[in-house]
Amino acid sequence: MKEKIYLSSPHMSDEGFELQYIHRAFDTNWIAPLGENVNEFEREVASLIGSKAAAALSSGTAAIHLALMAAGVGEGDIVFCPSLTFSATVNPVIYQNAIPVFIDSDYETWNMSPVALEKAFEKYIKLGKKPKAVIVVHLYGFSADMDRIIDICRRYDVPLIEDAAESLGTTYKGKYTGTFGDYGVFSFNGNKIITTSGGGMLVSNNEERIEKTRFWATQSRDKARHYQHSELGFNYRMSNIVAGIGRGQLKVLNQRIQRKKDIFEYYKQELGNLDGVQMMPEQDWNKPNYWLSCITLSGYVRPLDVILTLEKENIESRPVWKPMHMQPFFEKYDYIGSDAAEKLFENGICLPSDTKMTDGDLERVCKVIKELWR
Repeated sequence: MKEKIYLSSPHMSDEGFELQYIHRAFDTNWIAPLGENVNEFEREVASLIGSKAAAALSSGTAAIHLALMAAGVGEGDIVFCPSLTFSATVNPVIYQNAIPVFIDSDYETWNMSPVALEKAFEKYIKLGKKPKAVIVVHLYGFSADMDRIIDICRRYDVPLIEDAAESLGTTYKGKYTGTFGDYGVFSFNGNKIITTSGGGMLVSNNEERIEKTRFWATQSRDKARHYQHSELGFNYRMSNIVAGIGRGQLKVLNQRIQRKKDIFEYYKQELGNLDGVQMMPEQDWNKPNYWLSCITLSGYVRPLDVILTLEKENIESRPVWKPMHMQPFFEKYDYIGSDAAEKLFENGICLPSDTKMTDGDLERVCKVIKELWR
């Protein structure tokens, strides 16, 4: 069996930055639940992206959940969400007993279509059901068309939550994703551009709301000598060990972004001229982190052909996210748009984008793919 090439696996620093912070936690016996690493990781992420406050949490999903709570989303409320995303974007809407409405993508960004978003607002305002929040995603590390989306949300005075789980380090017109909306969410899952093994971060310029989410995330324990709880709480806080890994990973974020870009450019050079192949589009206003290199196919070679051929060579790839409005659990909810999200799913592939890949690995991947065109 040939050595496996992964889609995107954890990549610890060669310098061992992560271990330095973990050892400090062990030496001081601050293992859990909180400690210096958690406080500093929050401060370092907020400082990096230019946000006033951050809360380190157990996952990006937990961060979205608390962002919805902070925005006041509750039972029966409408929340506009992109259809082309991972289910973790939408599941917290259901946790709050709210109602997701799915918005189509555009081909220019693969992200939420401002045109479809405008239509959704027009429809639901007429129905007397103004949405309580909008969630926008920066898919695969490429930002959405934020100026237009922000303008729409401001006109209707609706809070905006950015699911930047895949886009830490991405900038839109020179500003980091996750800092445009009322709340921003990052994920440090094992496959993300940097990882804490598992974990997430909620950021905002509203320091009072972030402090409130920390309270909810620690079981809503009131300030009392005894255990007292006046609100529903959650066990969502990040541990001091996990945060130590994150602090070490932050030191190599720029290296990881550069390697992801190199991988994207390699595929663009080697595969971009094949009949029917198109790379995920880049825009002048977007400086992506290139988390995953994705292509679409419009010729006789189909995505499943590529995926299965790579699989035989022990190379991992996967389809583009299956839109939420096509999912068995979510298909009963409203969908606004045409068929862009469906077409991207039907024709899209995520190629191996592991930062530990060598140039030889990339050559091997491209050689296997090119054989399909021969």
